[in-house]
Amino acid sequence: MRIISSKTLRNDYAGVAAEAHETGEPIFVTKNGAEDVVLMSHEAYLEREAALNERAAVLEAEAEYLRTGKSYSLAEVRSMLAAARDAAVVA
Repeated sequence: MRIISSKTLRNDYAGVAAEAHETGEPIFVTKNGAEDVVLMSHEAYLEREAALNERAAVLEAEAEYLRTGKSYSLAEVRSMLAAARDAAVVA
């Protein structure tokens, strides 16, 4: 985890951006010594969003199972995934 000042960001944006791309880690930026914003590469942001969406889907599936007690066989899951893939290709 790296913490930099807004002044450092202003004075060396290219270097800070390059670091964000190279490490894939967020860089925390302070303003007047207080937390202000977090900078990350677009790629890292997309990966983080994908991971959060996947986690949300798993939690939703677990909640559905707890509500209904319904589980699916491997064949049923494969069939549902194929149907979703086919629907996505058509759309």
